[in-house]
Amino acid sequence: MSGLTIIQSTPHLHGVSGHHQHIDLRVDRATLAKRRWRGTAEDGREFGFDLAEPINHGAHFFTDDDNSYVIEQKPEEVLEIAVTGAEQAARIGWNLGNLHFPVQVLDSAVRVQDDPAVLQLFHRQGIAFTRVTCVFLPLSAGAHGHHHG
Repeated sequence: MSGLTIIQSTPHLHGVSGHHQHIDLRVDRATLAKRRWRGTAEDGREFGFDLAEPINHGAHFFTDDDNSYVIEQKPEEVLEIAVTGAEQAARIGWNLGNLHFPVQVLDSAVRVQDDPAVLQLFHRQGIAFTRVTCVFLPLSAGAHGHHHG
């Protein structure tokens, strides 16, 4: 493939035809948080992103006659805490909230990025965890504009 295709809006194409081949553009979570970056899809096609807001895992961002290009966030190692009840969930949420680390909330577990401060908290509080490798999709609602003051 030659040339660079520029993506300038945060797209999510709907109704992509079933005859299109899905081509992944794999990227890490830190890059996805940016608005300006470059990446190369699995077929070698290069894309430049200049977005008003970041793009998300699973987004179909470009299509041509034969292909539909999809953002595929790379898995990363995170810490997972099994949650068995409301009191435990509240305690874990309160502890992690005080550290201001992004979390992913599942039906029976909470995931947080692997960080020395989080590990120290878990050891100090006796919170059992496991390391898992997965696509980490932390909550984003309410994260903007938060401050103590």
